[in-house]
Amino acid sequence: MKGDYGLRALVDLAERFGEGQVQSHDIAERQEIPEPYLDQLLTSLRKAGFVQSRRGPQGGHMLARSPRDITLAEVIGALEGSPAAIGCLDGTLECNFNGRCGQQEIWQMITESAQQLLAGTSVADLLDRHRAKQQRAMYYI
Repeated sequence: MKGDYGLRALVDLAERFGEGQVQSHDIAERQEIPEPYLDQLLTSLRKAGFVQSRRGPQGGHMLARSPRDITLAEVIGALEGSPAAIGCLDGTLECNFNGRCGQQEIWQMITESAQQLLAGTSVADLLDRHRAKQQRAMYYI
């Protein structure tokens, strides 16, 4: 959920990029994210350098850099940690079959493919996809 909600929040901020601060309450409402959880995510995103925040009545959040310059690989790495499909690939799981397992090679290829896709996709790309879906969902009379 961290990655999903975090990316939703970044896409929301990307949609308003250059317009100033956005309050977390508004992001939470639009993206259907519980506000206390969103606040935790925004803190993590700020510490990772994706978001700038300002406190106070005129405060809020905004992207720290262009949505084109933020990749999904960076965001998922900051929020979720390793993108490895299974724990033996990143060392979080001790495996007695390490190096002798036929599955490990397949999981490694899956992990590498996923990482390439995430690294090649920006928050702006997600925003473009979101807007395209919204366009298709609209009915004209």
